[in-house]
Amino acid sequence: MTVRSLIAKFTEHEGVNFLLTNRIPRRLATSFVGWFSRIEQPIVRDVSIRIWRLFCDLDMSEAKETHFKSLRDCFVRELKDGARPINADPGVLVSPCDAIVGAGGSIAGTEILQIKGSAYSLQELLLDRDLVEFYRDGCYVTLRLTAAMYHRFHAPHDCVVEQVTHIWGDAWNVNPIALKRVRKLFCKNERALLRTRLQATGHIVTLVPVAAILVAGIRLRFVDIVVDPRRCEPQAIPCGTPFRKGDEMGWFEHGSTIIVLAPKGFALCEAASTGTTIRMGQPLMRLP
Repeated sequence: MTVRSLIAKFTEHEGVNFLLTNRIPRRLATSFVGWFSRIEQPIVRDVSIRIWRLFCDLDMSEAKETHFKSLRDCFVRELKDGARPINADPGVLVSPCDAIVGAGGSIAGTEILQIKGSAYSLQELLLDRDLVEFYRDGCYVTLRLTAAMYHRFHAPHDCVVEQVTHIWGDAWNVNPIALKRVRKLFCKNERALLRTRLQATGHIVTLVPVAAILVAGIRLRFVDIVVDPRRCEPQAIPCGTPFRKGDEMGWFEHGSTIIVLAPKGFALCEAASTGTTIRMGQPLMRLP
């Protein structure tokens, strides 16, 4: 039995997994990993990446660069040009990231499923009554990025980001085990609301990147989010930044989750069924 299989056998137990990834000082651990991952020292880098490989199937074959200054550079690696073809159909919203589809479908009034049998409200997630009304009876999908996946996210359509709202919060793990045990988890964690307006139709589509434990930050290419844990109220930042479908918008500095919200009339594509793996650029939702 390999070291990786032994680790997998040990951590696949729900109680052990939850204890190791949640019942620790989550914010402190996240800050430490954020600092540690930036150390540009060859031995630290190489050992860290080798340990990371013990926990997941890390595939570097599509990476633009395979030699990194630090563990963090490996986390946020770019891909080779053309590695993610973008579906050009103007009637399709594409996936903004590589992910496993956690949940998706029609929004029941203003409620979304976290997992089967456990729901949360749009108001708790967005803290914005106007956005809640935009998405009443609309469409949603939850995209979970695993630790080994490509961590950058991209524009799902030709759009303008009108506003970014940062909401300070906790750093619970977002794996299926934690989602089963922590009610309304996405509403507890740090997150950003990227409110976009589709250029062709005017529909408002919102991406909600959700941070998690060991995620050193949500980084956006077009605006700086000033993180102040003393700030209780959401921080709204006006933007007006245009993107073409597939343009890079930002990245996670580890795996996490993106929730995509669309108005009534949008529908999930077949490739976005629960439990499937989807790649950035593949069809996610069909426009009305």
